[in-house]
Amino acid sequence: MNARNLAQCSVDELENEIATMAASIAAATARMLELLAELERREAWATGGFQTLAHWLQFRTGLDLNAAREHVRVAKALGQLPCLAAAFARGELSYSKVRAVTRIARPETDADLCAMAREGTAAQIERIVRGYRRACPEEGARAAALEERRSLWAFHDDDGMLVIQGRLAPDEGALVLKALEAARESLYGKTPPTAQSTAPQRRADALVHLADRSLGADGRAAGERTMVVVHVDAEALADPAADGRSELEHGPALSAD
Repeated sequence: MNARNLAQCSVDELENEIATMAASIAAATARMLELLAELERREAWATGGFQTLAHWLQFRTGLDLNAAREHVRVAKALGQLPCLAAAFARGELSYSKVRAVTRIARPETDADLCAMAREGTAAQIERIVRGYRRACPEEGARAAALEERRSLWAFHDDDGMLVIQGRLAPDEGALVLKALEAARESLYGKTPPTAQSTAPQRRADALVHLADRSLGADGRAAGERTMVVVHVDAEALADPAADGRSELEHGPALSAD
C-alpha cells in the first residue's frame, strides 16, 4: 500500500495495515532493547565518555533523557523475563504495556503477567500495576529498605581531595542526575565530552557549579556568601617554598600555591 492508492483502500485494509505496522514497531523496539541490554553488559557506552547508557542513547537517538533511562530500565528487566521478552519480540505486546509490567514483574510472575498484558489495554495495565505497588507488602518493604539505605558521606582522602559517596532512592537519584545534567549543559552546552575533559570531570564541575549557584540563590553578594576559610602562614604566602601552615579550616593541608 502506498500514498497514491490510500483513497482506494477499504477501511478494513487501512485498519489491518495500521495493526500490522504497530506490531512491527513493537518487535523492532524489542530488538533495540535487546541490543541496549548487550551494550549495558559490555559497558560499551563508557568508552565514548558518556555518563551512562541512557546518556549515550539520548545522544545517538534524540530521545528525552528520562525516556532513555526508562528504555534502559526495561531492557535490563526483560533479561530476567523470558515470556514478556518473547511476546514483545513477536509484536504481541506494545512497549507501553511492557514498560508498565516490568515495574512489578519477577521471574516467578513472568508468565502470568505476560498473559494479563495480552488481555488488557495499556491504560488498564497501568492501573493494575499502580494498585499492585500500593497494596503489595513486598513493594512496601522494598520502599522501606530503600529509605533506610539512603545516606551521604563526605571525607578528605589522603591526597586532600574531597570524596563524596552516597545512596539515594531512585526518584531522588533521578532528580540529582537531572540537576547535574542541567548544570553540565549550562557550563558546556550539549556537546559530548572531549578527550581533554572526561565525563566524570564534567560531572565534578557541574556539582561545584550547583553548589555555587545554591549559595548565591538568596541574592546575597558574592562576598556575603558562606566563606571557605583557608589558614596560611605569612611565610608561606611570601614564599610558597618556605615552611609554614597552609590548610583548610577543619580540613586537609593545601599547596601554598
